[in-house]
Amino acid sequence: MIFREVEDRDLILRARRKDVDAYNLLVSRWEKRIFNYLLRLVANREDAMDLSQDVFLKAYQSLAKLEDPSRFAPWLFRIAHNEAYSLLRKPKTEQDSGDRGERAVWGRMLPLETSLAVERALSKLTEEQREAVLLKVYQGFKFEEIAEVLDTPVSTIKSRVYTALELLKESLAPIRSGA
Repeated sequence: MIFREVEDRDLILRARRKDVDAYNLLVSRWEKRIFNYLLRLVANREDAMDLSQDVFLKAYQSLAKLEDPSRFAPWLFRIAHNEAYSLLRKPKTEQDSGDRGERAVWGRMLPLETSLAVERALSKLTEEQREAVLLKVYQGFKFEEIAEVLDTPVSTIKSRVYTALELLKESLAPIRSGA
């Protein structure tokens, strides 16, 4: 991970000097993780794709405001979080009631039944718990980084994650025991 941070830092510095190729490399390095994060938040593939583009455009436009290039990942995920919640706050339209079955795309590596059970269990969590779990488990962020992304105290993040994991464990226990 240290190597990637050094490379990201170098790419950020080059991108700040208007090196578009350097920024494109950053985008290609992070786009899949940002898209998957957004897909889990907004539960719609097209919205997640649109938001991903918006996130990387805003990040590029604001790159000079990033004080510490080694904090690029939490900064980028904070932009993604803000974009997702801006969309989620908008009134529902006919488009929002479209196909939601694509939420299971992220679980291709698991058997379908398990993937659906995990998705169902995640959907029972509060939005705050779900997002904290997504950032911790699926994105691998440290508690301090999650606190930065969500602009929430570390103790609150820990509480959300641990509570959510207990709820998920209870909800998914019948699957593990074969019931």
